[in-house]
Amino acid sequence: MQPADHSPPPILTRRLELQPWTREELLADLANMPPAARAEVSPEWLRAVETSPAHDPWIHGFKVIHRESGGVVGRCGFKGPPDAEGVVEIAYGIEPEQQSRGFATEATAALASHAFSQPLVRLVRAHTLPQPNASTRVLEKCGFTRIGEVQDPEDGSVWRWERRRPSAGTPPDHGRG
Repeated sequence: MQPADHSPPPILTRRLELQPWTREELLADLANMPPAARAEVSPEWLRAVETSPAHDPWIHGFKVIHRESGGVVGRCGFKGPPDAEGVVEIAYGIEPEQQSRGFATEATAALASHAFSQPLVRLVRAHTLPQPNASTRVLEKCGFTRIGEVQDPEDGSVWRWERRRPSAGTPPDHGRG
């Protein structure tokens, strides 16, 4: 990933552009959220954003932009940089009126592929509600394996999903398929 003081390039897929947020854009977006939505924002993550450099995709994440229309259809990102074991956690969300079009699958595949393009990352993790749903189908399509149910300090009981770094010689999947 680019150094934190330079704007990283977007991640391009067949239909989407994952455009990195800047700290200022993200803080402005968070300030404009309805109170109920803002209450769902992790206080720990918000502190990380407020103290981050201007450009840090590990913390700020990406706007998911439909390339043809130019409209923002969602957001995705990492919950922080890789930990000491090379693990990153991803999160994603597509606007309700844009769901069921494959955008979450395409963005998630590209985000995981991008994470694995970084030498430190050996495993990408995600969490979902502990029941079959659209998000679990996205992760299955993107090659994640459900590990089991765990207790998340902020979300309670969740299913943990993981995808290991592809073996050498496996072509990257940027959601272009």
